[in-house]
Amino acid sequence: EGFGLVITEALWKGKPVVAGNVGGIPLQVDNRRTGYLVGGISECAERVIYLLRNSEIADKMGISGKEYVRKNFLITRLLKDYLSLFNSLK
Repeated sequence: EGFGLVITEALWKGKPVVAGNVGGIPLQVDNRRTGYLVGGISECAERVIYLLRNSEIADKMGISGKEYVRKNFLITRLLKDYLSLFNSLK
């Protein structure tokens, strides 16, 4: 998958994400800060269980995930990029 909208939606809702380390997913999940990138089923299960048992860490990752989306994937960031580009053309 390229850009997985469902991943960004989960991050925006303040949930840590456990996802495969493939395609565009590593561009969306900041490993160990907003969630975990995993290489297989057993690692995925381990990370999910870890988050379920450590709610404080999961909550912290969730907050970081929402902020990561706000800074990187919302239209306001694109607008800032366009304004910077236009400003550089002066």
